[in-house]
Amino acid sequence: MSSTHHNQSALKENEGIEQPKSTNELAIKKLQERRRKKLDSQELIKKIIAQDKVALSQAITLVESLNVQHHKQAEEIIQGCLPYANNSIRIGITGVPGVGKSTFIESFGKLLTSLGKKVAVLAIDPSSSVTGGSILGDKTRMEELVKDENAYIRPSASGDSLGGVARKTRESIILCEACGFDTILVETVGVGQSETAVHSMVDFFLLLNLAGAGDELQGIKRGIMEMADAVVINKADGQNQKKAQQAKLEYNRALHLFPKKTSDWTPKVTTCSALHHTGIKEIWELIINYIALTTENQYFYARRKEQNQYWLMETINENILMRFYNNPTIKLLITTNKKAVQNNELSPFAAAQLILKTYFKE
Repeated sequence: MSSTHHNQSALKENEGIEQPKSTNELAIKKLQERRRKKLDSQELIKKIIAQDKVALSQAITLVESLNVQHHKQAEEIIQGCLPYANNSIRIGITGVPGVGKSTFIESFGKLLTSLGKKVAVLAIDPSSSVTGGSILGDKTRMEELVKDENAYIRPSASGDSLGGVARKTRESIILCEACGFDTILVETVGVGQSETAVHSMVDFFLLLNLAGAGDELQGIKRGIMEMADAVVINKADGQNQKKAQQAKLEYNRALHLFPKKTSDWTPKVTTCSALHHTGIKEIWELIINYIALTTENQYFYARRKEQNQYWLMETINENILMRFYNNPTIKLLITTNKKAVQNNELSPFAAAQLILKTYFKE
């Protein structure tokens, strides 16, 4: 008797375990519906303009995708968002690893949202997220900003070619602007080639540095110093304050050696402590002064037009390269000719001519 009773209760338990199936089906259905919805470009454009962050993220994912179908859809969305874009201030932020970019962006971003601004943080990072220096890690470091209703942080697709990441960031800017973000911060990781890419898509270029300027000036590429509209010495707190002031003098001297900027703006050097939120407000005032000056002398608009042309040419170059290297005949030819070149059977120039001739005949 007790055993049958036991069986019954076991049976009842089984029924209880079975129940979640329907909720799973429901969840799957919802997911499928969401996926189906994802595909409608017009719907996404509407939602982005209505300041929907989820739709913005979906659109940026399409922009970053390598799928040809997604490319077409991304283009439709960008085209649809274009009339609502171009009404923000774009700020590029760079600096050597360890300079405190994440802390600075969080502190700066919080200041901007407290002033009623809507801030989007984008990153250009062609490196792997595994080797560090990636904003993927930064997102967890910017705890306050991530929670802010008026902020949006987007990690970039790591491990891509610089040109690809840069172009996608450029397109993401347009989408963020259409979504109502009026201040776009573009972060670049490390000091290298990516700075030039960032410089070509922002209005104001900020170089973050640390104190101890003497040696630092040697380590910074002249080109990056020339691009900077402001040099900010971070971590100017505690015992570092004296060093930071010294560094400020050094940088000021260095900046005077550069030719005058077309914008008529004289680059400024300032100090701050992102950790203690000091000197941050002054940096924003600096940027406002820059925007006022360049708007008045029309440089702001001229530069944006120039940038649009630059990105037209960049996109053409990138597409040509992609088509060339993805061509099956060319892939095969390159492989065989590489061996011939390695073994000195053919000169690199002759091999290149041969491959190019084949490509343009096709």
